Amino acid sequence: MDGRDQIRVVLVRPLYGGNIGSVCRGMMNFGFSRLVLVAPREGWDQDEARKYALGTVSILEQRTEAATLDEAVADCVAVTGTTARRGLYRSQAAAPRDWAPEFLARADLGPAALVFGPEDKGLTTDELARCTHQVMIPTSEAYPSMNLSHAVNLLLYELSTAAGGFDLPGEPSPEATVELRERMFAAWEETLRDIGFFGDDKARHMMLGLRRILTRGRLTENDVKILMGIARQAQWAGRREPGSI
Repeated sequence: MDGRDQIRVVLVRPLYGGNIGSVCRGMMNFGFSRLVLVAPREGWDQDEARKYALGTVSILEQRTEAATLDEAVADCVAVTGTTARRGLYRSQAAAPRDWAPEFLARADLGPAALVFGPEDKGLTTDELARCTHQVMIPTSEAYPSMNLSHAVNLLLYELSTAAGGFDLPGEPSPEATVELRERMFAAWEETLRDIGFFGDDKARHMMLGLRRILTRGRLTENDVKILMGIARQAQWAGRREPGSI
């Protein structure tokens, strides 16, 4: 178990079913499942929420609801409030990447909450005062406010990354050796001579250029074998008699 199992996403006075459903989808994307709604707008569109949740309706259906933020976080050992506004009582907000490891570590000790305010106004100063942490997503000063579900996704991504639960698949083919690369360049030089791309007077210059192009990034054994195969096929095609198939 990592800290993610202890973290609940708390939406305070959410307005729109579409945002609530989109939050459910983002939670499932990053391995979170506990959703709490605090005093959602009366009559919020649950059908719209289900539509936007797509295959994550289970999170929506298993949500809990609370009348107040105090009720929603009463048993938590750590509570992060999100803010897009600056001010005297919001000056200790951390950037997401700096905040995530510490908050995740606190969540290992007990229940924790990641709290978001309503779409139109965000959390009040009094609500932020109840939080042990504050986090602010760096955005353009020209338009700092983010869509609720986008903000949730970004912070859950940072927590998921800090938990170390996401590994990209490695390259299955090993790096090409110098010997294999040289065989490839020899094959290309032979082919380019055969098809008349250059003669002896330009061979060195053109091959240096080709080397520069093909060594700008990694070359695996599979990469080199494909390039050698292309060279051999081009050489074969160039040697065919006109009109042959």
